[in-house]
Order: sequence, then C-alpha cells, then structure tokens
Amino acid sequence: MNTSKALEIAQVYAKALANKDVETIVSISAEDVVCTSPIGQTAGIERFRAFQEGFARMLTNLTVLAVYGDDEQAVVVYLAETHPVPRSLVAELVKIKDGKLASTDVIYDATPFAAFM
Repeated sequence: MNTSKALEIAQVYAKALANKDVETIVSISAEDVVCTSPIGQTAGIERFRAFQEGFARMLTNLTVLAVYGDDEQAVVVYLAETHPVPRSLVAELVKIKDGKLASTDVIYDATPFAAFM
C-alpha cells in the first residue's frame, strides 16, 4: 500500500501530539506554519511552538481516533483529555507544502474552555 505524504506527516503529528512531543511537531512544520483555532491564529514556527507547548501542558491524555489524507492534506481526529476540560473531541485539517506541515485548522467546541482563558 502506498502512503501519501500528507497522511504520513499527519500520522507523525498525531503521535507527537499524543506523546506531548513538541520537538517532533516543530521538526515536521514549516517555518511559516499557520495554526487557526477557536482562540485565534498563530503564524510562524515560534508562535506555533508556544501554542503546542501550552496544549501539551494542559493535556492529560490524547487518543487518536482517525487519520486520513492524501498528498496535500489530511484530517486528524482525536479525543483530548485536559486539566481544564475532561473530554474534548477535536478535528484538525492539516495542509502540507514542500514536505512540511504548512497549516492546521483546529476544530473543537471552545465553550468549555472559556472559563479558563
């Protein structure tokens, strides 16, 4: 079976999220990576690193439910358990450019997190 590049990168990304491995996430990301989520948008590798470090600090468990993709984009779906919110279903649309994670659109219900922001 032939694995597409975006799917391959998304699988590495999902595993790194689950393991709180921010260094791996940064290593597979473009310097100008863009991350859009209900709390706003970050641009650039250092802001993306800070976003991922913040997520890793509050994460208690992450269960990957699905990863699907082709050569240019992939979808990662996971259940995140965090200190502020016990269960949150999350989907990310990740786009790949030149073999790196170029952008991710993080989709989740931010309402339960509002009290902690």
